[in-house]
Amino acid sequence: MGQPLRVYDSIGDLVANRENPTPLVRLRRFAPGSPMELYGKLELFNPFGSVKDRTAAYLLKGLQERGRLSGGKRIVEPTSGNTGIALVALANLAGVGCTITVPSAVPEEKLAVLRMLGAEVWPTPDDLCPIEHPRDGAIALAKSIAEGPRTRDAYVMPNQYESPDNVRAHYETTGPEIWDQTEGRVTHFFVGYGTCGTVTGVGRYLKEQNPDVRVIAIQPQRGHRLPGLKNFQESKQPSILDPSVVDETITVEDELAYRTAIELARTESLLVGPSAGAVLWAAREIAREEEGVGVAIVPDGAFKYMSFYAGWLGEDGEPGG
Repeated sequence: MGQPLRVYDSIGDLVANRENPTPLVRLRRFAPGSPMELYGKLELFNPFGSVKDRTAAYLLKGLQERGRLSGGKRIVEPTSGNTGIALVALANLAGVGCTITVPSAVPEEKLAVLRMLGAEVWPTPDDLCPIEHPRDGAIALAKSIAEGPRTRDAYVMPNQYESPDNVRAHYETTGPEIWDQTEGRVTHFFVGYGTCGTVTGVGRYLKEQNPDVRVIAIQPQRGHRLPGLKNFQESKQPSILDPSVVDETITVEDELAYRTAIELARTESLLVGPSAGAVLWAAREIAREEEGVGVAIVPDGAFKYMSFYAGWLGEDGEPGG
């Protein structure tokens, strides 16, 4: 009798890798008649629901390999939700406690998940938000805990914005998966600016395979309500971003992102988060004009944002504003 299928020792073993990739799905009804074959890379199929499962797995592994969790230290990390959820879940499996700092715009659904997993959740006080980067308050708070004279011996901060483990996660998994799944035919890669591990890691890997692959990054408008994405006019550019792999940056307004996410639900039956709406709005604009094979990162699913979507859907179910 053969090996039982999909039997694992731990939920952590389900985090995607080259041998167990997240699905790639053709978006025919969303982009009909486009000269480009457009695909969504469905990261919501990771066990904790997002592309950040990969990042969290590599961050935790890096801390363990370097002995930085010795002495019963807790992890402290700033997050808009997804990295925190995955990091707390994986840390639970390792018997490590987590303190998560969050910005004010995090949906209530994500806060509930973090608390259900047992995280200590610290919202960002307004007076900790840096004037020059007003959306980076959660980062400042986490650093003050990890580096403070009274707390630094009790905490360690993986720092997804600066850790090369974040880039390595996508260089070793997401990028190779896309190359394998498209049989090397990928010509365009679409991804949002966030911590920048995905754009740097995947972009670097794909360009090493074929320098002609175009990497298109998506950023939100200033003052946006798209958790997980960053506009670098109001947030500090992460040190792990390699701008040399980015061929074009497209700015997408909130309304277009939310309307596109709702359209995806009604054309492809894909229930995705608003950041995916932003990425796929931009991807479709390019797909209508250029030939090739495009792959867009769909970072997570819709269910952690239903309170946000409620504000965009009227009583008749039609998108509002």
